[in-house]
Amino acid sequence: MAESESGADKSEEPTEKRIRESREKGQLARSRELNTVAVTLGGIGGLLASGGSLAGSLMAIMQGSFELSRETLLDEGAMVRLLMSSGMIALEAIMPLLIVLLLVSIIGPISLGGWLFSAKAMAPKFSRMNPGPGLKRMFSTKALVELLKALGKFLVVLVVALAVLSVYQDDLLSIAKQPLDLAIMHSVEVVGWSALWMACGLILIAAVDVPFQLWDNKQKLMMTKQEVRDEYKESEGKPEVKSRIRQLQRDAAQRRMMQAVPEADVVITNPTHFAVALKYDGSKGGAPMLVAKGGDFVALKIREIANEHQVTVLESPALARAVYYSTELDREIPAGLYLAVAQVLAYVYQLRQYRSGKGKRPDPLSNLPIPPDLRRDE
Repeated sequence: MAESESGADKSEEPTEKRIRESREKGQLARSRELNTVAVTLGGIGGLLASGGSLAGSLMAIMQGSFELSRETLLDEGAMVRLLMSSGMIALEAIMPLLIVLLLVSIIGPISLGGWLFSAKAMAPKFSRMNPGPGLKRMFSTKALVELLKALGKFLVVLVVALAVLSVYQDDLLSIAKQPLDLAIMHSVEVVGWSALWMACGLILIAAVDVPFQLWDNKQKLMMTKQEVRDEYKESEGKPEVKSRIRQLQRDAAQRRMMQAVPEADVVITNPTHFAVALKYDGSKGGAPMLVAKGGDFVALKIREIANEHQVTVLESPALARAVYYSTELDREIPAGLYLAVAQVLAYVYQLRQYRSGKGKRPDPLSNLPIPPDLRRDE
């Protein structure tokens, strides 16, 4: 039967957002069996590597503790010094093994899933105190898998232990007949190799548990079709909402642009299809800037605001189109239009002088120099 549109089955791969959120919550594939094997093998490897020095240190401690002179027994300070000395010998002997165990206890967990520190995972969850979900977890598939793993570990360790005992039976019996120093060295070696073989048996359990944990974690992250659609809408936004947002942004930008028209020096028109407003600030030493532009209805509004605030409106279709297509808002005009715009600004300044009664009326502008690469014909 075809899958329903409601997406009741989790058949979709997890998205990057779903995976990222799961990591933030501390939900990663972790294998306790892999950690156990790593720590066990690391500890046994460290024991075998430092077994000679460890046995020698143990012998030194035993000799120093049992071969005491009469003066040492009667001197409390000497006994304290002997205890401190034995402690330092033991610490120096076991320190390499502790360092190895520390390293493998860190490397083991991060080898599957990587390094992660999540405060959400450390937060207390009072919902776990509810007996209902607790009973459900006890009889879940994961609980059954954990039970099978425990039985598997028991059987594997039992079989390996029996095999090791049969192999090292003669060595174990011979330890009782050896001198003390040789017996200690031999026992450390036998214990180390026996533990190593038993730990190798746990590799079988880890080899089964690691793929299962990866599969189980992926199953938890799988999504329904509806969840994928909802996430897309949440991240990308509904089309009608995005359209409305863009419209509001355009309206806000247009309002800011219209507020800059009264500060312009001149508005150049097409005369009906285009209108551009230019402003020149000689104190900054730059080129004239385009503070507003628009076509059709927006061009009409620019002309109305310019007339309302007594900003000079000049009709020059070729220059209006050239500025409109070549210059972005709040940007300087291109170098190719410097001469034409300079003539327009000069005309505007002369017109202001004439209107204030300080000069004669300037001649009308004609044939403004516009480079061919910037010219836009209708």
